[in-house]
Amino acid sequence: MRIPIQQIGPDTGTAEIYGWVHEVRDLGGLAFFLIRDRTGIIQVTIPKKKASESVLAAIKQVSRESVVHITGTIKAMDKAPGGRELVPDSFGIVNTAESPLPLDVVEKVPADLDTRLDARFLDARRPRVSAVFQVRSIAIHAINTYFHEEGFINITTPKIVAAATEGGTELFPIAYFDKEAFLNQSPQLYKQMMMAGGFDRVYEIGPIFRAEEHNTTKHLNEATSIDIEVSFADHNDVMRILEKVVVRAYDSVNRLCSDQITNLELDSFGVPESPFPRLPYSEAIEIAKKKIGEPIKYGDDIGSAAERAIGEEMGGHYFIVDWPTAIRPYYAMPYENDPVICKAFDLMHPRMELSSGAQRVHSYDQLVTQIRNKGLDPESFEFYLRPFRYGMPPHAGWGLGAERLVMTMLGLGNVREAVLFPRDMHRLVP
Repeated sequence: MRIPIQQIGPDTGTAEIYGWVHEVRDLGGLAFFLIRDRTGIIQVTIPKKKASESVLAAIKQVSRESVVHITGTIKAMDKAPGGRELVPDSFGIVNTAESPLPLDVVEKVPADLDTRLDARFLDARRPRVSAVFQVRSIAIHAINTYFHEEGFINITTPKIVAAATEGGTELFPIAYFDKEAFLNQSPQLYKQMMMAGGFDRVYEIGPIFRAEEHNTTKHLNEATSIDIEVSFADHNDVMRILEKVVVRAYDSVNRLCSDQITNLELDSFGVPESPFPRLPYSEAIEIAKKKIGEPIKYGDDIGSAAERAIGEEMGGHYFIVDWPTAIRPYYAMPYENDPVICKAFDLMHPRMELSSGAQRVHSYDQLVTQIRNKGLDPESFEFYLRPFRYGMPPHAGWGLGAERLVMTMLGLGNVREAVLFPRDMHRLVP
């Protein structure tokens, strides 16, 4: 029976493995093959004078990255990966890989990101790349588990919609029978509608689509958003949930992904401590002005240079809170005693924004007024506004970018490294 390579120890006895030929070294009387599966690498040692004719014939024909099936005896070997080696009784070639390879899986010959993404199926065999997605899987599982433990209901909202969910124009139009429709940029309106449905607390982890013409290392046109909405809660309540989600993800990766962290060659992996600092917007722009020496007026958005400057000052995860109402979406709740600022927040990593959220307006009349104040037509939002006329509870929520969470967690240089098949302005295949 096949044994995952990671589970094979020096005292395993006999073993049967399937995997890919990672590397080959022929030293005359001895041949060494490194065989890899998704769990690890094992050395297969072939003493040519003792090997069978079928084994010798196979090793002459096999090419790197071919799929092989090997059975044999496990022996302790200090210098081999994992302190053991496999001496084969049989060596079968399951499927031969063509040569030359589109990229070097061993990474002796570096490849740029575009080359890697063009051959993502092969790039994903690299232990460092595989490690990223194993970490991502553990992080998402931990977040799912947290939500279920806390009584959240998992929902699925439409990805084909009739109108912009947030009033912007950054939408992908599609032909929908005899109508124009759009790919949804956020589950925002639908998760709020479920607060009217009495679901109390909901979450969704799913794709969002933004037709932004960005060509940066932190933007995607299709991304994965981790979204929540909670009834009878304010912005402070959901910020505390967000802190717990981030810490849970980091803690799970720290406990369960030691091999992956080693493969990624991270100098250290620290779990952030909560609570995260709350930095008012007015103080944030003052920090940015001092550090970058550029004028930033109250009411300006915080750009990338300012984000980096503030991040250097803060040094870890932090929230920017108390934003000007004028630059936040129409559904953000203004403070009752000072409507110029609202109960909105961004969760920041020193490198970039990770999440955005707020307490929402739950009064129908106030929401209609704020939609109009943004220069939008309330009639375009009738399907969304209707539930607010029939008993909408106070509520708050946020959306967290899964790719940015993984990117910053692992210190990746480009957000495309945190998604298997990225979609941006220039990439639609594979």
